[in-house]
Amino acid sequence: MNAADRVMQSFGRCCAKTEFFDDFYHYFLDSSPQVREKFANTNMAGQKLLLRQGILNLVMHARGMPDTKLRALGATHSRHALDIRPELYDLWVEALIKTIRQHDTQYDADIGLAWREVLAKGIAVIKGAY
Repeated sequence: MNAADRVMQSFGRCCAKTEFFDDFYHYFLDSSPQVREKFANTNMAGQKLLLRQGILNLVMHARGMPDTKLRALGATHSRHALDIRPELYDLWVEALIKTIRQHDTQYDADIGLAWREVLAKGIAVIKGAY
């Protein structure tokens, strides 16, 4: 099984846990004052839906989907829009991996590496738009 398939299965196990997205935002917001500032006036219920879709877009890109949606996300997060600095994505990945490790009952080092591989490919596209 390839990395993208392993990640898709892992994400399914995580999404089965209702607190997965709450826990992610707890870790992510705790990671930096800059992150907290970016989310100060955010509708978090809507943001959780966007997060779910964003992760799916990263996985689908790793499975061969064109990078159109990721380039669009990069444009909305660029210095000309939301101004999400590239280093904040590293905090995002670490918070996500921490949350996955907590919620995926089958998590192991190989799944962690698969996630990092899959995320890196798509996040590079998003960071490239900064």
